[in-house]
Amino acid sequence: MSIATRPDPRPPVPHLADNHDLIRVHGARENNLKDVSIEIPKRRLTVFTGVSGSGKSSLVFNTIAAESQRLINETYSAFVQGFMPTLARPEVDVLDGLTTVITVDQQRMGADPRSTVGTATDANAMLRILFSRLGQPHIGPPSAYAFNVPSVRASGAITVERGAKKTVKATFNRTGGMCPRCEGRGAVSDIDLTQLYDDSKSLNEGALTIPGYTAGGWNHRLYSESGLVDPDKPISKYTKKERHDFLYHEATRMKIAGINMTYEGLIPRIQKSILSKDTEAMQPHIRAFVDRAVTFATCPECEGTRLGEGARSSKIGQVSIADACAMEIRDLAEWIRTVEEPSVAPLLAALRQTLDSFVEIGLGYLSLDRPSGTLSGGEAQRVKMIRHLGSSLTDVTYVFDEPTSGLHPHDIQRMNSLLLRLRDKGNTVLVVEHKPEVIAIADHVVDLGPGAGTAGGTVCFEGTVEGLRSGGTITGRHLDDRAALKETVRTPTGTLRIRGATAHNLRDVDVDIPLGVLCVVTGVAGSGKSSLVHGSIPAGEGVVSVDQSAIRGSRRSNPATYTGLLDPIRKAFAKANGVKPALFSANSEGACPACNGAGVIYTDLAMMSGVATTCEDCEGKRFDASVLDHLLGGRDISEVLAMSVAEAEEFFGAGEARTPAAHRVLTRLADVGLGYLRLGQPLTTLSGGERQRLKLATHMAEKGGVYVLDEPTSGLHLADVEQLLGLLDRLVDSGKSVIVVEHHQAVMAHADWIIDLGPGAGHDGGRVVFEGTPADLVAARATLTGEHLAAYVAG
Repeated sequence: MSIATRPDPRPPVPHLADNHDLIRVHGARENNLKDVSIEIPKRRLTVFTGVSGSGKSSLVFNTIAAESQRLINETYSAFVQGFMPTLARPEVDVLDGLTTVITVDQQRMGADPRSTVGTATDANAMLRILFSRLGQPHIGPPSAYAFNVPSVRASGAITVERGAKKTVKATFNRTGGMCPRCEGRGAVSDIDLTQLYDDSKSLNEGALTIPGYTAGGWNHRLYSESGLVDPDKPISKYTKKERHDFLYHEATRMKIAGINMTYEGLIPRIQKSILSKDTEAMQPHIRAFVDRAVTFATCPECEGTRLGEGARSSKIGQVSIADACAMEIRDLAEWIRTVEEPSVAPLLAALRQTLDSFVEIGLGYLSLDRPSGTLSGGEAQRVKMIRHLGSSLTDVTYVFDEPTSGLHPHDIQRMNSLLLRLRDKGNTVLVVEHKPEVIAIADHVVDLGPGAGTAGGTVCFEGTVEGLRSGGTITGRHLDDRAALKETVRTPTGTLRIRGATAHNLRDVDVDIPLGVLCVVTGVAGSGKSSLVHGSIPAGEGVVSVDQSAIRGSRRSNPATYTGLLDPIRKAFAKANGVKPALFSANSEGACPACNGAGVIYTDLAMMSGVATTCEDCEGKRFDASVLDHLLGGRDISEVLAMSVAEAEEFFGAGEARTPAAHRVLTRLADVGLGYLRLGQPLTTLSGGERQRLKLATHMAEKGGVYVLDEPTSGLHLADVEQLLGLLDRLVDSGKSVIVVEHHQAVMAHADWIIDLGPGAGHDGGRVVFEGTPADLVAARATLTGEHLAAYVAG
């Protein structure tokens, strides 16, 4: 063999560009992280786990994802950056090997009434194009089928410019699909007049029942002294003109009680002064009035479809776009397969792929006209995933925040295959998760801890799943935990009878929920659990409902202000020092004048990222220096707010600082597993599970007999679930009835009674498929839940 053709025994030299297969983090110090340094393999699935509050979100979201987003923003022109939110650089020494990060979190989707599942994905846009091409009769372009686009007709001289050419048109028409009556909302609001006044009384007898319209006040005098109505005549006796002037009169300048004022009818006046405001920002008594006085009804013109008559009349076969959007997505996918038209073949293929993704991800029970604000956190996260499944992007980093939240064990398998599919396309997938089923599929595991808050923030383990099992960390020890079925179950003290429940997909459900026990309502996602519990057991007299809706609060809000704990603390400080309680509020008189009690000073650097620097005057303590001279039990107010719940519980429990009112609140916070939270920690830094448990602690003070909880294990580590079960037991043993909507097998096994809904989701669900004890459910194995629970307790 000649030298020229001899094979080269040396392996090819790896290209320098192939060396960058790790994301390196060195010296991360965000929130409670203690100088964390790790290496994350690219194009692999890495699961971050650890007890609640151990620092998972701080590392994944606040460090890795935040820095990637900041670096991407810096690639835009200075002009564009001026319109973007400014992001500070995370507290970390080195971040190396980052790729573009796509965050798929559990933030609820916007609750705008015109935002639906269809508009939040591309499905609605594709349907509109399809109907504009194939719909009969043809009514116009895609905008003619859009309930967000109003029809516009204009006349007069309208100049249309195209390059250097100008055209003057006499008229301009745009055909939109919006229903003119409800303006694309699908519902119309009406005011219940009986909640505004008592028509058997006159104005001078106090007929008006609107907050702020009491006799003698200016709002009242506007009507009683206007001269347009008789203030001594009962409202029911008003003539047609008097009634119009009183309720609907247009705004008019006139002299009332010798003062020039604007008079207008009662209804337009309260619409402007009260109903136009955000209900969440209202005082409680005004919000209660609005809830009573304003009723929402389905729009009579469009029958809730949001679309105008033209859009509803145009059909493909027998199906209009309103019918298509009202179908369950899996049924819509089947219908789209029957539509065959070569001219729109690429569009049909793309639409089928999008709809099939919904079905594959376990959301086939939704409809495209479902308002996006009504989706749960888990559903919203999975809808956001739809956009990325068909994406052509590869080599990006996907970050998921507990993607199995709200998923039945049956659906978790599906989610796992989707995560692996994203990885296999060449992406890096980072998942914050507690469920053993998801940890089991990880290529790489990072376990943070060992505890929560200041006791966490370090890497306890980094490696394979098998290594984690034998690693001796809290997660490793609890990974194979199995809650045993109860030997004996409690006897109900009564029943809550639900008859003929038909909310959403429920099919005339009759069920008796036992009281005085721990009752778990379960079933696959979309089977009707929340519809049954929240729709048939309204929060109110004797019922305390703790859901997963977000806590509203600014960065000035913290656990102490939210739970009302700060009030007794301020009073105790004031009493001990003989000063006003307002001095001990960082939002009031005691605030540091330099930073207005924020603790940090935000500096806007125009086109560059804004910077938050600790206030030099108060050193981040938020209070004026003179306030910190006042002590209680040897501590000032800033030192108390820096305490964890566990420390504060001990501090206010005995000795000179003993404050029973504060101690009661702190005990409840410790009971729900939040002993590690700092009292002054901003609410904006809490995870979803922490917020729900904070709500639960607040509601535990209420005198409710029935507690309704919506997936309280959300965001809980395996080790913390045991503590939650203990809390639920204590609630039941104290005479309360606890109803829990839950998928976690440990909670199911611990229940006294299980109500299983199904058998499937959407129109395949909505029925009670099992009622009885967990032992009976396991023995029968007749439902999906029964099979999974049997497998779980068998270990």
